[in-house]
Amino acid sequence: MVGSRGATAGESVTARALALLGAFDDRHRRLTLTEMAHRAGLPVPTAHRLVAELVRWGALERLPDSARYVVGRRVWDLGLLAPVQTGLRQVASPFLHDIYAATLATVHLAVRDGIEVLYVDRLAGHQSVPVVSEVGSRLPLHSTGVGKVLLAHAPAGVRRGALERLTRITPYTITQPGRLTAQLERVRREGYAQTVEEMSLGGCSVAVPVRGSRGEVVAALGLVVPSLKRDRPRLVAALRVAAEGISRSLR
Repeated sequence: MVGSRGATAGESVTARALALLGAFDDRHRRLTLTEMAHRAGLPVPTAHRLVAELVRWGALERLPDSARYVVGRRVWDLGLLAPVQTGLRQVASPFLHDIYAATLATVHLAVRDGIEVLYVDRLAGHQSVPVVSEVGSRLPLHSTGVGKVLLAHAPAGVRRGALERLTRITPYTITQPGRLTAQLERVRREGYAQTVEEMSLGGCSVAVPVRGSRGEVVAALGLVVPSLKRDRPRLVAALRVAAEGISRSLR
């Protein structure tokens, strides 16, 4: 099936080139020319010409000894210039390292992108815990700790959209709208969110909000650990101290 962001007849060359780049996502990181053309809704000859130009510019790279392409380094370099990277990520970096030093757990900094959570920074922990996130990756809001924080403080329309798309990722993912709504109310009331094996089996998460100059939630800061049974209060306290530090720096 061609993705919803595919090109249509009459679109500009720029739109078609962007559709080819948009063919890549978390589940499609390496694509052949034919796969790119299909996902972008373009004829293969058109895709062939545009892909060659994108490779020359550095937006795409062809893997050695392979017919598959990946997103090029130049796109990543441009992404680092985005405000969410140069501002928030730079300000938060020392606080993420402080949390990592105190917990040795995987640390996440994330923002909301539509009804998904976008990971803008990550420090990998020493503990053997399954973690599916990477910097730049997107995951569902409803199944991650940072996502639940962002969803709890999102506009009502965003929450409604997310509640209509509650996909089950593990047997423990909360997919009942009423139950998730109650959980989001508790997140707003208690100031933190948690998950237990909702995104990956063997992984639990806890997260807190990061606020901007007007008190609005601009990001979420979280940890992934094997269990929250004993250390949750300590982890929440550490996250809150760091989140407040980031918020002060942003202000």
